[in-house]
Amino acid sequence: MGDGLSSFWGPVTSTDWCEKNYVHSSYIAEFYNTISNIPGILLALIGLINALRQRFEKRFSILHISNMILAIGSIIYHATLQRMQQQGDETPMVWEMLLYIYILYSPDWHYRSTMPTFLFFYGAGFAILHALFRFGIVFKIHYIILSLLCIPRMYKYYIHTTDVSAKWLAKLYLVTILLASICWLFDRLLCKEISFWYFNPQGHAFWHVLMGFNSYFANTFLMFCRAQQRGWDPKVVHFLVIFPYVKIQKPKSQ
Repeated sequence: MGDGLSSFWGPVTSTDWCEKNYVHSSYIAEFYNTISNIPGILLALIGLINALRQRFEKRFSILHISNMILAIGSIIYHATLQRMQQQGDETPMVWEMLLYIYILYSPDWHYRSTMPTFLFFYGAGFAILHALFRFGIVFKIHYIILSLLCIPRMYKYYIHTTDVSAKWLAKLYLVTILLASICWLFDRLLCKEISFWYFNPQGHAFWHVLMGFNSYFANTFLMFCRAQQRGWDPKVVHFLVIFPYVKIQKPKSQ
């Protein structure tokens, strides 16, 4: 729904979404698509504090930080609707999926240095190419493929987990990603119809909120599974009754 409006940031040069631009502020192109990333930042902060407080492996702290960086990048992109900022949003999306692949597959990888080395150069190569070329559908297909690579491993962890609360985390992960995908498709495919409605349901904004929760549930589930692998006696408890997190009890030798 690009309308070519000039603003503080200039004409739209990135992909435009189904929200009218500069309705609430001349500094924020898509208001709801911008502020809807805030829950993801707060949830990632909760996860990061828990990971640091209980001294989980650094990979989980980096994962939570990457969630925050991704949400901040999305804020900048939707606030400006500029091509460079869109690429600054999309590149961390790929980096984050590579990090998930590492966390999911590295425990059974016998050659410890090869996987992180390969993923690092893959991520760096993608960043360079994405800076030089404007990927459209190619980026989406690439991102979907990376996401699908995670599913078999997530399912393996799910079937090998007997803890009911941990299984619920996996189920919440699945429900939120399905609902988020529906919101994304609804906003993208039915935009012309929505433009004639009395109000905009803000499907892309709901995508942001749901994916913030999705990442939080995924991270918490992976932390539980990793704690099980390390023999840390993990339990799923709740912060403020609503937010689940993993509480561990490390052996004294660790």
